[in-house]
Amino acid sequence: MQVSKKLCLCIFLALAVPFSLTGCGKKKPADDGAAAAAAAGSKQEAATGETPGANEPLTNAGPGANGQGTFAEGRTSGPMLPVYFEYDSSKVEGDQVSRIEHNGDFLKENKGKKIRIEGNCDERGTREYNLALGERRANAAKKYLIHLGVEAGRLSTVSWGEEKPLVFGQDEQSWAQNRRDDFVFAE
Repeated sequence: MQVSKKLCLCIFLALAVPFSLTGCGKKKPADDGAAAAAAAGSKQEAATGETPGANEPLTNAGPGANGQGTFAEGRTSGPMLPVYFEYDSSKVEGDQVSRIEHNGDFLKENKGKKIRIEGNCDERGTREYNLALGERRANAAKKYLIHLGVEAGRLSTVSWGEEKPLVFGQDEQSWAQNRRDDFVFAE
């Protein structure tokens, strides 16, 4: 009887140790910088108890060529502003209307500027669904700008889906900041 217990224990350890070392598969980060930022955020959260980025503005106040910040918010080229969306929506509404109108005014005053509207999503949903939603968001902003009088030939769109998060986190605040259109100067 004693031999069978030892045999069972050996078999259990032989099977359990390899499984405990492999862990679960995870989604590969978009790039090494994103992985480093996520790792740094995890260390910050563990050390301070705070979610990284929770109290940080999404602005770069550094001077640009015109004395303004090179980025207004997130990845949007200043002085334009990103437009944020509700969960699972591509409708520009609420206080986001004034943001897209601000961008339209800037583009009408700067007729030589071309922009790329980049649709982004939070990480919830499948990759394919988020790419489609990001495309709907970018196209909604493009249509709105055309309605405001910006020439269609100056506007291009791309959907990044969930691939380029601005904030790494598993909470509503992080997800809300990742549901956006960025307006980036194009060549």
